[in-house]
Amino acid sequence: MRMPETPQIASGIPAADELKWMELALTLAREGVGLASPNPTVGCVIVRDNKIVGRGFHQYAQRDHAEVVALAEAGDASRGATAYVTLEPCSHYGRTGPCARALTEAGVARVVAATADPNPLVEGRGFAMLRSAGIEVSLGPLTAQARELNDAFAHFIRYRKPLVSLKIAATLDGAIAPPQQPKGTSFAITGAASRARVQELRHAHDALLTGIGTVLADDPLLTDRSQRPRRQRLLRIVLDSQLRLPLESRILENVADDLVIVTRSEDDARRQALTARGARVLKLDAQAEGGISLRALLQYLGEQEILSVLIEAGARLNHSALATDVVDKLYLFQSPRFLGPGSVPMLAGTPAARLPRLLRYSSELLDEDMLIAGYVRDPWEAALGLAHG
Repeated sequence: MRMPETPQIASGIPAADELKWMELALTLAREGVGLASPNPTVGCVIVRDNKIVGRGFHQYAQRDHAEVVALAEAGDASRGATAYVTLEPCSHYGRTGPCARALTEAGVARVVAATADPNPLVEGRGFAMLRSAGIEVSLGPLTAQARELNDAFAHFIRYRKPLVSLKIAATLDGAIAPPQQPKGTSFAITGAASRARVQELRHAHDALLTGIGTVLADDPLLTDRSQRPRRQRLLRIVLDSQLRLPLESRILENVADDLVIVTRSEDDARRQALTARGARVLKLDAQAEGGISLRALLQYLGEQEILSVLIEAGARLNHSALATDVVDKLYLFQSPRFLGPGSVPMLAGTPAARLPRLLRYSSELLDEDMLIAGYVRDPWEAALGLAHG
């Protein structure tokens, strides 16, 4: 894969100003989380004479990219201005024209981008188009933050399959549930701050995947309760090889084309009953060990332009996802408590030859809990052909 151009920050520009405007562009980009997929999430700020004259972020339903929204607000003030954008302006025709051309026609003098675009149709060509028009191009600050915001896009544009994140809430002794738990009730391993963060994670993903064991044990809704707008409802996916999902399950309440039951069962009566409740039933072949093939499921979801999947499941699906090497990111919420012997472990299943380790990770305190978030693989390394480092 061709390496993208990597412009450098121009001399004479105060670093504090570069940081301030790019931070604002990132704040705007985050407004598009849940609204931009399957496009990347992008924010743009246009600055002239050290004052904001335009700002924008991308929403898929409104078509216009962040740069075009910001230019429309800036009007004639964009001439001679600097555009701070979280992703390299596009250079190709898709649902809209090239943003690099729009910036050129508006008379922008300088463009600062936080990162190159991983899309092979762009991949440095946006920078080249701007430079050929006489526009100064710089690589801005906050590259890591801008890339993290579009991990799913970088992965999808390379593999045409969704990025998979695994979320686990566990105790210090690695337990995800107590030894005995009444059926249909859930046990809160972590505190309110961690649970609120999980809702943010749900909001940032296109789909949520769980197993029938979790549904039978907890009777969850598995909805996005972040209270933030999203273009499409969170797609809920249940692996249910034998179609055991009870028709009175809460997950079947108010279904609006947002529930997929994945099975290998031939039971037409159960299929029709679930379909009558609004669920889509998807039949997939079994993988070698007899379960539903996660790789086949991810292939299907990619064909539906699902860019990201969050797994919230039990011990067996957690283990299977790691053992089959489909997990890209891990979010481990750890509570400062023990549940002791007989509790449900975070991983359970056939011993694997190996389980992956994190390439890099960060830790964060959420009240009394600890969140460890890290990468099993870096989607940007593959997309941009970068070396490990």
